[in-house]
Amino acid sequence: MRWRAMTESGELKPDPAQAAAAARLDALAQVLSGWQPRKTTGGWMARFAFGRSSTEPVDAPTGLYLYGPVGRGKSMLMDLFFDAAEVERKRRVHFHEFMQETHGLVHWARSEKVGGVTPIERAAGLIAKQVSLLCFDEMEVRDIADAMILARLFTALFDKGVVVVATSNRPPDDLYKGGLHRDRFLPFIELLKDRVDVIDLGDGTDYRLDRLIGEPIFLTPNNATARAGLDRLFAELTGGAEVEAETVVVHGRELEVTHAVKGVARFSFTELCAQPLGPGDFLALARRYRALVVDDIPRMTDAIRDQARRFMMLVDALYERRSSLICSAEAEPDRLYAGSDWGFEFDRTASRLMEMRSADYFAEPHRP
Repeated sequence: MRWRAMTESGELKPDPAQAAAAARLDALAQVLSGWQPRKTTGGWMARFAFGRSSTEPVDAPTGLYLYGPVGRGKSMLMDLFFDAAEVERKRRVHFHEFMQETHGLVHWARSEKVGGVTPIERAAGLIAKQVSLLCFDEMEVRDIADAMILARLFTALFDKGVVVVATSNRPPDDLYKGGLHRDRFLPFIELLKDRVDVIDLGDGTDYRLDRLIGEPIFLTPNNATARAGLDRLFAELTGGAEVEAETVVVHGRELEVTHAVKGVARFSFTELCAQPLGPGDFLALARRYRALVVDDIPRMTDAIRDQARRFMMLVDALYERRSSLICSAEAEPDRLYAGSDWGFEFDRTASRLMEMRSADYFAEPHRP
């Protein structure tokens, strides 16, 4: 097993939860070696229906669903499994990208009607012709359009023998939590739990943040060097993944996050502190994201007292939820506030900013 070899060589640190997950993935890779779903029967009519079969559902190996906080090594384990799986037709894809492609297939199928086959069944048939192993990175359901088709889509995929391995930050029961018409989504959760074994990677070491121990994460002053440093740290935390726009719901309101990926969000100071945001907004961000990267924190005076107050609330929320702050600022924490209105209160903020740079703080688990 490659994971064990990497641990023995010192490339990876020993981690019991990772070891258990790696063993389960290795066992599945061995089962899949040489396995192929049973060929569809039913003659030319079934072939014309693009995958509609007269056979019973294929008895495929049980897939796996790995979940845990950001930085627990889920994507790394998925990569090792994908490379080891000797499956001719396999694909590793971000779940969001897969769903975008699927909506395109369903739209096409609606325009190219075939009697007796629904557009979703036809889309699933086309997917099953291309892959027998689907590896999804970051399964997360936020879009109602995705939620409404998943049960029918995956019923068809599983029936056609497609094996699914997925990673997620959430356990299956928390997918689409709080979403519109979630009752219609619940059959997908039950289907998923029936067709994959769920593995909890736990709240152990966040290896992405672990890499930042010893790195300068409070960069001063605000200049091109600091911006380049934040770019590098953001890429390090997110594995260079493409950023996406996300929405965080706060008491029924939608808070737009324009740059987010893999549990990390990036903002400018102005986006967070020059807007009418309050403690509930900052707490929602701290719960949602394991780390915030914030550009261009100025030296605050009484001329921007409201912005200084919001910054203090932001730091309190991040500290409470053990979310990390990586930022560029005009001055060190003890010299970041030059006003008089919040002098006493900002002393606590400065103290917390200093603590949030420590290895002990990084070692504490995020509190969603």
